[in-house]
Amino acid sequence: MKAKDFDKKFEEGQEDIVDDLDMSSARRVNQEQKRINVDFPAWVVESLDREAARIGVTRQSIIKVWLVERLQAESANKPLNGDAAGGAH
Repeated sequence: MKAKDFDKKFEEGQEDIVDDLDMSSARRVNQEQKRINVDFPAWVVESLDREAARIGVTRQSIIKVWLVERLQAESANKPLNGDAAGGAH
């Protein structure tokens, strides 16, 4: 398919273009995974497990989501709920 035809198909938005893409070499920018080990007190692990079970996700998932939320809030300089200091440390 020529680029012009692909662009037209994309811009019209009436057809799915996913099948026209070569995803074999696609990669997510800034999404490289790196494994780390973190030690938490037992009460933190137990609290994480309770909350993860409550919402139906894994402990690892909830840790990832919460850390990303916090980092995004910090980068936007927005206070989180319960953060009375307004993000100041």
